[in-house]
Amino acid sequence: MLQLIFIFFGLPIIGIVINRESAALIAFILNYAAYFAEIFRGGILSIDQGQYEASTVLGLSKIQTFFGIILPQVVKRVLPPGGNELITLVKDTSLAYILGLGDVLRASRTLTNQQASLIPLFLAGAIYLVLVSVVTFGLKKAETKFEYYR
Repeated sequence: MLQLIFIFFGLPIIGIVINRESAALIAFILNYAAYFAEIFRGGILSIDQGQYEASTVLGLSKIQTFFGIILPQVVKRVLPPGGNELITLVKDTSLAYILGLGDVLRASRTLTNQQASLIPLFLAGAIYLVLVSVVTFGLKKAETKFEYYR
């Protein structure tokens, strides 16, 4: 939320004006790029040094080693934490509400105020639950696909 506020409300102080949609997009990209970079960095560092040594013995180039040996193992290892971040991203889209962007939460709050009922908020929660469930189901299928050699 702080990043959204800084990009949309803070940057105009130094003369950089960004529209609402772009500010939300930039904030989410910067935030989650950092998380995913750290997840992949940890995944690459978790590969045993023996894998690199074996590829050298086999005469593979660094590119062949990375894309043929290291990256497939990294993808298998980073899928669960990457999936967690993806689910968090889906839930964090509701933060775009603070910039005045139309999203499920904003629509439900408007309807709640108009109708004096909590049903729209429950429906918004159900929509987020369905979205997260779909992403979770897809990630579970992907993890099952990469579960070879177990």
